[in-house]
Amino acid sequence: MIDIRPARPDEAGLVLAFIRELAEYERLAPEVIATEAQIARLLFAPTPHAFCDIAEVNGEPVGFAFWYYTISTFEGRRTLYLEDIYVRAEVRGLGVGKALMRRLAQRCRDEELPAMEWQVLDWNTPSLEFYERLGAKPKSEWLIRSLSGEALTKLAAS
Repeated sequence: MIDIRPARPDEAGLVLAFIRELAEYERLAPEVIATEAQIARLLFAPTPHAFCDIAEVNGEPVGFAFWYYTISTFEGRRTLYLEDIYVRAEVRGLGVGKALMRRLAQRCRDEELPAMEWQVLDWNTPSLEFYERLGAKPKSEWLIRSLSGEALTKLAAS
């Protein structure tokens, strides 16, 4: 039985463990520098900056969806941005990922959010195929840009 529920304040360590497992899968493990305290502040501060749903199979946590609200100025409304979704390998194919995505889609419907967006690595064929089966379409006309590290510091000081 698959259950989806909000992460609890005592589960920042579990969320961080899922983040590390996802980073390992994506070959990005060295990039994870977040601490349990930082994850707790993001999720459980009086005004949270992000949210997390935990997927359980028979009461055992097996995956998560880490998300936050963004804004569509064109629509004048909030949207939902899925930062991370991960399901442990041993339960893939049971519908856990779809259950997490369904819960987020229900949130969008219930809160009248016009869209949910996320990124996926171009080599991650299983995820690309999963998202296609859900009906997600690529936004190939948009290119992602990132400003960080020394370039961010230099711009801030200019």
